[in-house]
Amino acid sequence: MHHVPLAEQTRDGLVESIHYGSLIALGPAADNADKQPETKLAAGDPDAPIYPRSSLKPLQAVALLRAGLKLPQDLLALTAASHSGAAMHQDGARRILEMHGLDEGALANSTDLPYGTNEREAWLRAGKGPTQLAQNCSGKHASMAAVCTINGWPVEGYLSPEHPLQRLVRDTITELTGEDAAAVSTDGCGTPLFAHSLRGMARAYGRLASAAPESQEGQVAHAMRAFPEMVAGEGRDVTALMRAVPGLLAKDGFEGLQLVGLADGTGIAIKISDGGDRARLPVTLRVLAELGVDADALAELQIPPVLGGGKAVGVLRAAGFLPATAAGLHSSR
Repeated sequence: MHHVPLAEQTRDGLVESIHYGSLIALGPAADNADKQPETKLAAGDPDAPIYPRSSLKPLQAVALLRAGLKLPQDLLALTAASHSGAAMHQDGARRILEMHGLDEGALANSTDLPYGTNEREAWLRAGKGPTQLAQNCSGKHASMAAVCTINGWPVEGYLSPEHPLQRLVRDTITELTGEDAAAVSTDGCGTPLFAHSLRGMARAYGRLASAAPESQEGQVAHAMRAFPEMVAGEGRDVTALMRAVPGLLAKDGFEGLQLVGLADGTGIAIKISDGGDRARLPVTLRVLAELGVDADALAELQIPPVLGGGKAVGVLRAAGFLPATAAGLHSSR
């Protein structure tokens, strides 16, 4: 992949670190299905395949609704979550299981400590270790097991790529992204993981964010926006983004992924090539500002300063990737 500098950290005016990556912002889907959405912004190599990691969860949630899943909005938001492992998250995953006659033994995800810093520290102070409910994907896995009971599919083995659930998930992701998977692997939690381009992922998030409320896509988007604390957690930037900007849909993914959908159907996909999580937010805020998102809303999302001896001596900021792309990459492809 031909990545470009997307974010940089300075210390007393000197650039200390640079994060490379790629991104794209696509306009709303055209009325003509054969016409590609307008490319509003692009940098790096947005057409190369990447593993979207947990940013696939909202698309997987659409597939689960198509398979008959019915949940209150807070639990549907949890289905699309990489949650912090707070009590409300673990209790929510447990509720999904109990609603379908299941218990924690039905889960096939990996075990882990809570993902959120505060939640993990409290968990360890209480003398607790890794569990499947604490792992950040437990909402998704609880709903996957639930869908198996709804359809009479075997719960055991629901992570197999050949299981009818995972075939449906793959077909749904292909439809929403508009492209076939370039590769298949296994995500950290054990779920089949499909490689797609940033362009395809941006297209999918634009579709979700602008979908009619009664559609499966719209149900997932509205649940996430109604309960952003279930999608991530307190102190998480994804939750803060959705609270700050009305109609915005956001989901992160391990290894430097950020996906955003705007209410008008604009989709944004960002990949930080070194997987650096700290670079996601400054790049995302720069792209949103360029797209005309309300500056007052974005001002609520502060990037912590770089400290030296407890004092601010530098900044983590978006690099100068926009001027290089503005002249030639605003046309449709």
